[in-house]
Parts: sequence; C-alpha cells; structure tokens
Amino acid sequence: MIKKLFLYIFLPINLIFGQSHDQIQLANEYFQQGDLEKAKLLYSELAENPYNTQLIAGNYLSLLKSISEYQEAEIFLEKAIKTFPSNIQFQSSLAGVYKDSGDLEKLDDYIKQLRKNAKTNPFQLSILAQYLANEQLYEESILFFKDSREVRNNSTVHALELASIYRMVNNKSAMIEEYLNYASDSPNRLSYIKNLLQSFIQEEEELDELESTLIRKMQESPEDTKFAELLLWVELQRKNFYGAFIQSRAIDKRNDRPGDRSMDIGRIALENGAYDDAVEIFQYVAKEYVDTRNYQYARRFWMEAKERKIKNTFPIDPVEIRDLANQYQALYDELQPAQTAFEALRSKALLHAFYLDEINYAAQLLNQLVANPRAGIQLISQSKLDLGDIYLLKGEPWEATLLYSQVEKAYKSHELGYNAKLRNARLHYFTGNFALAKGHLDILKKNTTREISNDAISLGMLITDNTALDTTDAVMQEFANIELLIFQNKKNEASERLTQMLDKYNHHSITDEIFWLKSKLELEAGKTEIAINYLDQILASYSYDILADDAAFKKAEIYERQVKDVEEAKALYQQFLIDYPGSMYVAEARKRFRQLRGDFIN
Repeated sequence: MIKKLFLYIFLPINLIFGQSHDQIQLANEYFQQGDLEKAKLLYSELAENPYNTQLIAGNYLSLLKSISEYQEAEIFLEKAIKTFPSNIQFQSSLAGVYKDSGDLEKLDDYIKQLRKNAKTNPFQLSILAQYLANEQLYEESILFFKDSREVRNNSTVHALELASIYRMVNNKSAMIEEYLNYASDSPNRLSYIKNLLQSFIQEEEELDELESTLIRKMQESPEDTKFAELLLWVELQRKNFYGAFIQSRAIDKRNDRPGDRSMDIGRIALENGAYDDAVEIFQYVAKEYVDTRNYQYARRFWMEAKERKIKNTFPIDPVEIRDLANQYQALYDELQPAQTAFEALRSKALLHAFYLDEINYAAQLLNQLVANPRAGIQLISQSKLDLGDIYLLKGEPWEATLLYSQVEKAYKSHELGYNAKLRNARLHYFTGNFALAKGHLDILKKNTTREISNDAISLGMLITDNTALDTTDAVMQEFANIELLIFQNKKNEASERLTQMLDKYNHHSITDEIFWLKSKLELEAGKTEIAINYLDQILASYSYDILADDAAFKKAEIYERQVKDVEEAKALYQQFLIDYPGSMYVAEARKRFRQLRGDFIN
C-alpha cells in the first residue's frame, strides 16, 4: 500500500519535470533562433513555476532586456529572490535591471540596502562585487570590494580585481595603485605585475603616472626595494639605461650588494647598443667595487662595450683600435692568471689580426694562449679556431682546416664543434670546393644554434643559387675570392673587384649579391648614401629574390642608426612588415618599429 502511495505522489511530479524540460528546450531554441515573441510566451509560462526559475533565468532576462521589458524582468527577479534568498546572482541581476531601465534612484536605494544587508559578511560582499562587475555596474562593484577590504581589515585584498575594474573604466591612476598594492604583498609578484603593466600601459603619460606613484611609494616606504625595482623597470621601458642605472645603484647600496643590479643594467644597455651608457655603468662598478667578485667582470665588460662602440662607428678609426689593444694588454697584465685575463688577451690578438694587419703578432699571442693550460680547455679550443682564421689571412688554407678539424672532432655535439664545421665549410667555399662546402652546410642547418644554422642556410643558398645554372663555377669562384679578400681585410681591393664583376656579369643571378656586398663595404667606409643606393638597386631589380628582405631591413636599420631619421626608419620598418610577413627579420622589425613609435618593450 505504501509503495503504491509513493507512485501516486511522485509520478505526476516527474511528468511535470519532463514536460518543463521539453518546454525549456523549446523556448531556448526559439531564443537562439531569434524568434523572441514565441520564446517570451514560453518563458513567461515557465516562470510561473519556481522549479524552472534557475533554469530559464539567463536567457529569459537577456530576452526581456533586449526588448526593454524591464518591469517584467523586475517582477521575475523579485519573485526569484524570495524563492532563493541566498542566490547572490539574482540580487546583482536586479541591480542590473534597474541600471538598464534608467531608474537610477531605485538602483541607488537598492545598492544601499544590499550593502547594509552584507556589511559584516566579507565573502558575500566580494561575491556581490564580482556579480555587479558582470552587470557593468563598475562603480558599485568598487564600493563592495572596498567594503569587503574594510571588513577584512586588509588594505591589499582584492587588489587585482579592483585594478581590473579601474582599467575597464579607464582610471589608470587607480589601476596602477592597485597593481602596486598587489605587488606590495610579496616580492615574488613583481614579474607578474611587470607583465600586466606592460600590457596595459601604452602611453608616455601613463608611464609618467606610474613613475610618480612609484616615487611616492618609495618615499612612504624607503626600506621597501620593490618600488625601486619597478621604477628601474620603468626606466628600462623608456630605454633610459642611465636612469635605470641610477636606480640599480641605489638598490645595490640598500641591499649591500657589490654592484649586482648595476651589472645587469650594464649588460642590457650593451645588448641594446647603448654603448656609452654601458661603458659608464661598467666603469662605475669597476671603480666602486674594486675588491669584489664583480670587479674583473666589470673591467671585461667595460672593455667589450668600448670595442663594440668603436667597431660600430664607421669608418673605424685605427688609432682607437690600437688604443683598445693596449688597454686589453693592461687588463691582461692586471688580472692574470684569472680567466678574464686570458679572454682579454684573445680579444687583443683578434684586433691585431683583423684590424691592424699584424698577423704574425696576433698568431704569437694566440699560440701563447693555446700553450697555457690555465686558459681553460674551451678558450684554448676557441683560440685554435682563431689561429685557423689567421692561417686563412696568411693564405694557408690547409693549416687552417687542420685546426678547424681538430676542434670539430673534439666537440662533435657542442657549439664549438658546430662553429668549427661552419668555418671548414667557409674555407671550402673560399677555395672553390663548393660541393664539399654544401655538404657541411646541409648538416649545420639542423640541430645547431640559431645563429650558426642561419649562417649555414645563407651560405648554402648563395652557392646553390649561383652554381645551379652555370656550366662552370667561374663566376661563383670569382665572387668567393672577393669574399676572401674582405675576410682578409683587403676591402679596397675587394670593392674594385666587385665593380669589375658588375661590368662583366650585369645580368647574372649573382648581381644582387654584388650589390649587397658593395652596400656593406660602403657603409663600413662611412659612405651611407652610396650604401643605401646599392640596397635600393636590390629592391628595384630583385624584389623577388632572397636578398630583398635583407636589403629592406638593412635600409631601415641604416636610417635608424646611421642617418638617425626616426620618422623615415619607422616608415621603412612598417612597410617591411607589410611587404615581407614571412621574413626571419619580422620579429625584430616589429620590435624596432614599436620602439620608434614610443611603445615600451621588455
């Protein structure tokens, strides 16, 4: 009897649920298809049954708002809140209906009531804040998050949520304040905050706002280095390496560190071509922290920054090269037998070999390194490769390949070994053994460093493109001979020979390569306009060929770095991105364009 009673009671309810489900599904289909009249009729009927309320609320409210039936939406939500008093989403949805209907007085009274009801419950306050933000009631959401913060007695809780809302209402000042609040809780959050600021701060004025806020924070909490670290980051965004150095210097002193952060900034300046700033930074560390572990590294990087500046100032001044070589000697005398001293001696040898035409003296210095076990096995092997290059300078390729092969065999799966194989390939190219050179280069295209792989691909394509259709390798051999002259620093002779090749092979496939080399030599001679002219000839006559993107990128770079015409460089980088979307230079071109435009790059 009991079982029959249960069946009698529950069977109709199951039938009701089944019928409701079918009706809800049909109403949803009408809604999705845009048949709002039929959907509204069904939803209105379904809303009479409280069991359906939570199942239809989302679509039903969207529909009513879309047709401005705010009164019906209000009635539906008031009934829903009575039925489900703990459903915070219904409460926030009612606030949204008041906002959308334009009844701001009712909205204000309702928000006051919600705040009063939840004033001692931080969890309820924060959930209401989130739902109000979903309703685009941003100012009201801020009030509830701040109420929750006050109840919790925690001035940094909800910092990310508040920052996000301030960003949406375009209150950058408050957004920055909240991001800094979030960072203040833990030093581990700095990197995350930097990434967020990188994404959301786009204008110089916003960076100024961040800077002023950080300065204020530093004054309020002078012992907290996080704000100084962020201010340092701001200066890096501006490419103001000296300004970043000022901050790093203060951080080092506050943390009692021997120039660690200053060394970091110096390296960043060096990588970005800010050689004067790098020289000043490393000079400071070397003088300020003489008896520390950073001293010898600062001295070495100081010299490297000087060297890069000299080598990138065209035409290169041999007097400055000579002075630099003497400074490397002084560094060696001071620091030996430290590893840094041996690296300085190698740098000195390369200057004598490739810039001062003192090949025998350079070989003497490198042999001195090779014979000294204190120099370390890797530096000794690198010096052997350099000695191989010197044999090439002297016109002794067999001695060169012997040394290259020794290093290649000793470091088969190491960057040094790949470098040795690349040099062997280059040697075979210089001596006209193009097939053997291609064999080495094909191996190097894979499983090596990106730089070596790119060099291998470039040289391989040069050989393939300019030997495939010729019955002899005479033209390619002539061009390779000229490249050997350039390697041997006989650049005037090389330039003359290239001009002769242009006269002889005006319509040969190698012509664009000749233009490319001529441009490089003219640039190094300080003849910027002539260098650009050769690049323009590549772009005009060989826009379809493999050097076109190289020429376009190089032209933009010359306008940026040599001509220093920011607007023209910016226009050229922008055009490059349009014309050569598949180029290997795309990422760098985009980065430089953004820097010139005034964006801030990590």
